[in-house]
Parts: sequence; structure tokens; C-alpha cells
Amino acid sequence: MYHAVSAAPNDATRALSVTPEAFGEQMALLGDLGFTPVATADLGWSWRTARALPRRPVLITFDDGYEGVHRHALPVLAEHGFAATLFVSTGWLRGEHDTGGGLAEMLDWDQVRRLAAAGVEIGGHSHTHPQLDQLDDEALRWELLRCREIIDGELGAPPVSFAYPYGYSSRRVRGAVREAGFAQSLAVGNALARRRQGPYALRRVTVRRSTGIEEFGRLVEGRAITRTFARDRALTKGYAMVRRARQVRRKAIRSRV
Repeated sequence: MYHAVSAAPNDATRALSVTPEAFGEQMALLGDLGFTPVATADLGWSWRTARALPRRPVLITFDDGYEGVHRHALPVLAEHGFAATLFVSTGWLRGEHDTGGGLAEMLDWDQVRRLAAAGVEIGGHSHTHPQLDQLDDEALRWELLRCREIIDGELGAPPVSFAYPYGYSSRRVRGAVREAGFAQSLAVGNALARRRQGPYALRRVTVRRSTGIEEFGRLVEGRAITRTFARDRALTKGYAMVRRARQVRRKAIRSRV
């Protein structure tokens, strides 16, 4: 899971960005290790139909829709012939649907179309990038359907894959994503994706600015993931409890109104 690819990121995106040089080195290593990148839609289709995946499959995904994915990542992907998936928050992209929430320089729709034409799968990532599990049913449905509607209108085909903003979901959110027409969706979890996770809770491993090439190699081989992300998991569990408590309070307040 990548976010921004930038030589000079701002403070808001720095920790979850990678330099263009680091991205190029990481993609070269995937090739050297014999991995075969596949799109998220292809993974989902293979698992649903029991169709064999290529040797050593790996997903390369980008969240949010930062401009560096087109400027820096696309040439590297094209050089290696690698598939990838870009999950866009439609209200963050430059153009008529822009809500002004983007954290850095974002893609515009012409760039998204060029990415799609180059074979990058375009998936949904909500419209305004909220914590979906904190929304009521109506707002949740709007975020999903508005995102899907805009992508369909701009690209001529609805997205089939989704990624949860911040990685946050719940049984209710996953059901809403399915009802909105998405065939599979990705969380974070910092673990390898497994079929038993189900099509709407597939996990990914975070690549950060601090991820060195040796650590990257261990992560894609599935080694030392638990140790590398131990602190992240502890923080995630704690914050999950806080968010559940907030949701319970909001429901209680609404029931009294």
C-alpha cells in the first residue's frame, strides 16, 4: 500500500510517501525476486472462480490519488510492465468534483484517464475520505455511491474494487460496500492478503518513507511483518476501541432525539 510518491512531500503526506528513487528500487526488486503484480480486480476474480494466479502474485496499490502516481510511479510501472491499482477519493481530485480536501497536489481526471489507459485499475476510496465506520447509514451510502458514480462518469465504467479510507471498516461498512456494487475491498491490517479474510476485508502492508530496501524485501516475502508493525497494531487496537465508543454514543444521542 502506497500513498504519495514525491521527492519533496509536505508534512501531511511525508510519513506515508516514498521518493521516486525508492519506488523505482522497490519495483526493480519485485522483478528480481520473480513477483508478478496483478490488479485487485484480477485477484478477486481469480479467488472467486478458483482460477490460478500467476507465479508469486503481488498487489501494488496507491490510495487517495496523489499527482506523483502519474508523474513518478507510472513510468516505472510501464518500464517493468507491472499492473497496479489506484484507489481514488473522488472529492480530492482536481476538477469539477473537487471538495478541497486533498492533502497535497492531487491528480486531475485527465491524468486518471491516462493511468487507466496504461492499464492501471481505478478503484474507489470514497468521495471525501471520511472514517466510514463513524457515518450513519445515509451518509455512508452517499460516500460510496457518489464515488462510484463519479468514476463511472469520468472513465465510462464503474469501479469494481474499493479501499477503506484509513483502513477502517466494520461489518456494516463492508455490507454497504458490497451493496454499492463493489466486488472486493481492501483494508490495511499490515498482513498478507489471504482468501480466508473474505473479499471485503483483504489486508495490505504499508510502505512508508522509512521503509528501506532490505525491509521492503522482507515484507514482500512475508517475513518479519508482525515484528515490523507491532506498534502499529497496538495503536490500531486502542483507537478502534475509541472509535467504537464514539459510535455507541452517537447512536444513543440519536435515539433520544
